[in-house]
Amino acid sequence: MSIKNSELILNPDGSIYHLNLKPENISNTIIFVGDQDRVEKVSKHFDHIEFKTQKREFKTHTGTYKGNRITVISTGIGPDNIDIVLNELDALVNIDLKTRKPKEKLTSLDIIRVGTSGSLQSNIPVDSFVLSSHGLDLNGMLHAYQIQPICDSELEDAFIQQTNWSPLNARPIVVKNSEVLEKRFTSEKTYSGVTATAGGFYGPQGRVLRLPLQDASLNKKMDAFNFEGICITNLEMETSAIYGLSKLLGHRALSLNAIIANRANGTFSANPRKVVEDLIIYTLERI
Repeated sequence: MSIKNSELILNPDGSIYHLNLKPENISNTIIFVGDQDRVEKVSKHFDHIEFKTQKREFKTHTGTYKGNRITVISTGIGPDNIDIVLNELDALVNIDLKTRKPKEKLTSLDIIRVGTSGSLQSNIPVDSFVLSSHGLDLNGMLHAYQIQPICDSELEDAFIQQTNWSPLNARPIVVKNSEVLEKRFTSEKTYSGVTATAGGFYGPQGRVLRLPLQDASLNKKMDAFNFEGICITNLEMETSAIYGLSKLLGHRALSLNAIIANRANGTFSANPRKVVEDLIIYTLERI
């Protein structure tokens, strides 16, 4: 049965609705960045750029780096945007846009997030790289899908118990990264641990301006969390959504974070642009 027009939305030129892309416009290796201005910071290293487009916050460049065809896409901020980007990328490679039917032979994409984040642990300094072993979903977006097969229930239960997680919140979800990509990108430069993904920047990450928090001690509880040596290293807004949707759709994903702040120590990078540039080069060299 064909997918309805209201569910799979295409632009008049046949491109997918939000990303403004056609299947031939993307590579099977895709770098995610949050900021649209960071797309050029990646693609400036390409030997050749074959395609560019932008719609809303979603900017895409596709080109080659040392013979490897790579696409870089800006996702904007938050798990809701990741829901759009990953579903539409999957549709480009795994749904026939003319017949509107899923393909019999499915394609698996390699997706690498290159982002910035703040460390929650005092021993992970600013200007370092964190490789996310797991994504910890604190926002509940993934509960819209049938997630049970991909969850780490032991880690989830430990987190709920150690943080006295409120039953008013969505149940936390823990999803593992792609072990294939993890091996490729691990080195002496990387720290590894759980990346917590919040649904917002202020209250959801423990920041207080004028509104009181439901649990003002949550960040301290996350700092102290430990399950068989696994700790929460950093807090941001995309990783768990990338890991969860990638796993469900059959893609391989890894999140790499340039640490520009250490919230445990109250420090901030003296040169955040340089650490991001270093991480971009680190990523491109390992693709």
